[in-house]
Amino acid sequence: MSHAMLSSPILAALNSGVIVVDDEYNIQYLNAFIERHGNLQLAGVLGKSLFSVFADLPEAWLKRKLMSVLDLKTPAFSSWEQRQYIFKLPHLRPITSSSQYMAQNCTMLPLETGQHEQPLICILIEDATDAFVYQQHLSRTLIELEKANRQDGLTKVQNRRYWEEQLKQEIHRAQRYQHSLSLILFDLDKFKDLNDKYGHLGGDFVLVELSSFISSLLRDSDLFGRYGGEEFGIILPDTGLDGAEEVAERICRAVADYPMLFNQQTIRTTLSIGVAEFVPKQHFLHDDLIRCADMALYNAKRSGRNRVCCYQAGETDYHKKAN
Repeated sequence: MSHAMLSSPILAALNSGVIVVDDEYNIQYLNAFIERHGNLQLAGVLGKSLFSVFADLPEAWLKRKLMSVLDLKTPAFSSWEQRQYIFKLPHLRPITSSSQYMAQNCTMLPLETGQHEQPLICILIEDATDAFVYQQHLSRTLIELEKANRQDGLTKVQNRRYWEEQLKQEIHRAQRYQHSLSLILFDLDKFKDLNDKYGHLGGDFVLVELSSFISSLLRDSDLFGRYGGEEFGIILPDTGLDGAEEVAERICRAVADYPMLFNQQTIRTTLSIGVAEFVPKQHFLHDDLIRCADMALYNAKRSGRNRVCCYQAGETDYHKKAN
């Protein structure tokens, strides 16, 4: 290709960037797309080093790419998924993006020149911002969907399905590595009375407020979920019965002392809490451990509420819990 061919009106009219450099990386041509997006004029940069005109280029990386194009006489590529952009060019689109710069697919091609002409490399820059933004939106949507699949819609703690899956995994881990594991089940005392007095909006407010408050009392490794209605569960990995009872007592006291303001009215409530420790020879399924914690929760209710009861080995008394 002759150097004169670079003045082709086709290159000037392309809606993609074209930059041509010689084997010393000096600019021999750039088209209107680059002039417009880079706020440049060909006359002002002709013969200048690519790396001085575009000071933010990844110089070492790009030189290796360009050198391979010259030496091997084969194209080289870079997609926006590998490297979002090579040239810092504004995308000039009224779209939401985490970056002000144009995402780019770049192709580097060796240009055929005459025998006595200096070798040239053509860098083609395709604006891939639309694809980049679409992928960002898709990724965020997938994250939100994944979150919705494991989060209770009201309280934002884990929903029952996901929480039970976590319990199964923790039981498997405790069995395999012989780690301790405990489970706390609790529900709000006389929640029906609270709903009758403050309405369902008041009841929902209490569930949301307490979920957030109790979450702040737990370790990052603890798994807090809504088991159903006003009943919740906390999985305590690497925690024996004594440690779990201590956590439960702390939660019980803290909630009893926690005032909640709803429609200029102070609401107070208490919890009844059951605690059970995983015992490999006794708990073959996650339901077995839940059943033991549930028995202890019933005993806390039966013993006067606002207290913690631990499951005792061999206990079989199980009745429907009173509110």
